[in-house]
Amino acid sequence: METAAGLRPAERAAAPRHAVILAAGLGSRLRDLSQSKPLTPVCGFPLLELGVRQAAAAGIAHIVVVTGHEAARVEAALPDLAARCGVTIDAARVADWTLPNGHSVIAGAAKVDGPFLLMMADHIFSAEILQRLTHEGANTRDVTLAIDRRLDNPLVDPDDATWVKTRDNGTIATIGKTIFPYDAVDCGAFLATAALPAAIAQAVAMGKPGSLSDGMQVLADAGRAATMEIEGAWWIDVDDPRAHAQAEADLRQAIPALFSAVV
Repeated sequence: METAAGLRPAERAAAPRHAVILAAGLGSRLRDLSQSKPLTPVCGFPLLELGVRQAAAAGIAHIVVVTGHEAARVEAALPDLAARCGVTIDAARVADWTLPNGHSVIAGAAKVDGPFLLMMADHIFSAEILQRLTHEGANTRDVTLAIDRRLDNPLVDPDDATWVKTRDNGTIATIGKTIFPYDAVDCGAFLATAALPAAIAQAVAMGKPGSLSDGMQVLADAGRAATMEIEGAWWIDVDDPRAHAQAEADLRQAIPALFSAVV
């Protein structure tokens, strides 16, 4: 499997300065807890703030938050969030947040110039995942996806997961919610280039709905979609009350730096 550690110096790409966080969706399964999924608190931190803090800890200086549902509320929270976390935050509002999430990727990527971390507002990652991912850029790939090969990970909801089938060299062969067979789960963290939004637009032109996975499959078919195995690191998709309760139970141990005196 090709990893950053195995790349020659000439193949390595610069670490990203930007992140795009997708926060446009409805979040229907968390509506009993909060009307805005990105603003749903976990141990006192809004989900969106957890993503921003982890991106900042990975060296990201500029973040684009893609908004849609409850956009005004989310956007109103961004100036204070930027000040607390020591980063610059811009909003990119999608015209129709009911469209597949690839349209949010296109909107967010339009506000960055260079490689970027791509994250979901409802995913929480331990520090090492994003920190390692920022060093995975290379001219041999257009996107690198963090994957978990623990198919029995109890934190993963198999009914909602996006699955991945990899090739022997670690690149993605197929990706999607309904594929079979598969050998990994998509963790929801990507190191991307401008080729990813272009691939999503290409997929739409081919008649696909325009999901992120549609664009990833275009790059996978070209052999340009790599993976980074997280090697047992903690992460969770906070998509329903059960996952929210689990995140609250785990967060202090999983990301202790959040609760240090400087926070």
